[in-house]
Amino acid sequence: MTKRANRNYTAEFKQEAVALVTEQGYSVPKAAASLGITDKILYNWKAKFEAEQS
Repeated sequence: MTKRANRNYTAEFKQEAVALVTEQGYSVPKAAASLGITDKILYNWKAKFEAEQS
């Protein structure tokens, strides 16, 4: 079994990824696939962003 490397993403990358969904109308799976990340990561970033906005 191989160990997956933890990747670090910049705050700017996360904001741009969330913006694809919230501002540009992409679905989470489609945006995640185009960015090379998992749906779960993008859902988590989106939830965190929305919590910070309220």
